[in-house]
Amino acid sequence: MISRIRRSLAALALLGAASVACAAFPDRPITLIVPWAAGGSTDILARALAEQLTRSLGQPVIVDNRAGASGNIGSNMVAKAKPDGYTLLVGSMSTHAMNPALMAMPFKGVEDFTPIAQLANVVNTLVINPSVPARNVAELIAYAKANPGKLAYASAGGGSTNHLSAVLFEKAAGIQMLHVPYKGGAPAVLDTVSNQTQVLFSAGTQTLPHVKAGKLNLLAVTEAKRSSLLPQVPTVAETLPGYELGVWYGLFGPANMPKELVERLNEAANQALADTAIRSRMDAIGVEIVQGTPQQFSTVLRRDADRYGKVIRDLNIKAD
Repeated sequence: MISRIRRSLAALALLGAASVACAAFPDRPITLIVPWAAGGSTDILARALAEQLTRSLGQPVIVDNRAGASGNIGSNMVAKAKPDGYTLLVGSMSTHAMNPALMAMPFKGVEDFTPIAQLANVVNTLVINPSVPARNVAELIAYAKANPGKLAYASAGGGSTNHLSAVLFEKAAGIQMLHVPYKGGAPAVLDTVSNQTQVLFSAGTQTLPHVKAGKLNLLAVTEAKRSSLLPQVPTVAETLPGYELGVWYGLFGPANMPKELVERLNEAANQALADTAIRSRMDAIGVEIVQGTPQQFSTVLRRDADRYGKVIRDLNIKAD
């Protein structure tokens, strides 16, 4: 009985200490790690978020780019950090839902992190070179079936979101295309523009400028519902029911962060994302802002880790 009382008192003391710490948070600068190089859409979003959080939290929020190993280097730094809210991560669907099934990992994509807020969805597009005689998804499928193996699709490498999008499309449509992997997204886009490859699934940040220039034709988006940024563009699922590949960015902390701290950071992130300047800036590069609770983001994370992990294992997809 005495030992049980002692354990209860110790637990109450820890809760009390955590509450005091949360009440004082933050009392020093916060590091926001981006596990990719500067200049990309993740980095742009992180810097806009950091600027707003600096104002609302009253302490500097410093973006630290730690690129390498498909996002695993920077992500691992956060997984191993103290769960005190001073080291955070802007991660993505690929780092947390895909990478664990593609390669050996120094961390667990779900269990080693605390989901704080889903920040945004990337508009993921299906585009083709204008040489392909198809005006919509149904016509592309019909052309591919009539010309098996003739269409080549580009990707940023085996195991990339481009690759997974195309593999899921082939499976759902019952077609076969030739996979041409590149070392990065930029050359994949350029070779589709030049008709070295004919089909590409890629973020609107990379494809839409070429669509506007008339060098690529936009057929669909890959998310479950139409994008508010491209409301006239159908989803792939409107032709192939059940098809979906959504790419998101999220704010994470290390595992076991106090609930009060997570809620405080979630509220601050949602407030920052409500800023019209951030929304306009992200809209311009094909990134849709998302606002929600930690619980909602946790559900998305676990669902996608299970879903994409199973697809990758079942289809034996390997990272380059």
